[in-house]
Amino acid sequence: MGKRILLVDDEPLILKGLKYTLEQEGYETESAMDGEEALDKFFEQPYDLILLDVMLPKLDGLSVCQRIREHSTVPIIMLTAKGDDMDKILGLEYGADDYMTKPFNILEVKARIKTILRRVNQPHTPAEEPRIVRVRDLEVNFLKRTVTLAGEEIRLTAKEFDLLAMFVSNRGRPFTRKEMLENVWKYDYTGDARTVDVHIRRLREKIERDTTKPEFICTKWKVGYYFTDKN
Repeated sequence: MGKRILLVDDEPLILKGLKYTLEQEGYETESAMDGEEALDKFFEQPYDLILLDVMLPKLDGLSVCQRIREHSTVPIIMLTAKGDDMDKILGLEYGADDYMTKPFNILEVKARIKTILRRVNQPHTPAEEPRIVRVRDLEVNFLKRTVTLAGEEIRLTAKEFDLLAMFVSNRGRPFTRKEMLENVWKYDYTGDARTVDVHIRRLREKIERDTTKPEFICTKWKVGYYFTDKN
């Protein structure tokens, strides 16, 4: 059975084009044309990925994303209007893994979907790392792609886990924003460092007890971020 993708957009031609192209690639698709219908379908059955437009009738895409994140870490790619940077940043703040700007190239859509699904469903465990890494009371399971803190599971999005896995695999090494974009996102983000900063902030909110005094993800002044395993 192919991976299931929920397509959410209020433009019939866009839905038709996405549905045709993705089904040719072997994906199963469902469509929704407004935010309420999207949530109804999300709660009816599981999906492997969601393509979600920001501008939707009845309930906007940002609200839909926020509601979904209360229940699931399914990968979400937001579709935003060209040049609307605020929607991109808000989408990431609300838990989206990625965003694409309309009008988009269908080949790039397919490439990003494949990249996300490959990383989520075929997790790579670095050869130099064990399958489970523990740093104090933080535990990262590379195979199951799960994280626990003080015995409680922490729900991370696909990108948040990929960032944490990169840090944990390179403890003590500072990464620039450009390096993080290249290592985690794998494609050109036109140097938008805010994408990294938003994900770091969300990750800290989930694994740090006090985000003003981080225990795990620290800032390297004028460089970027690094993970520390020192007490």
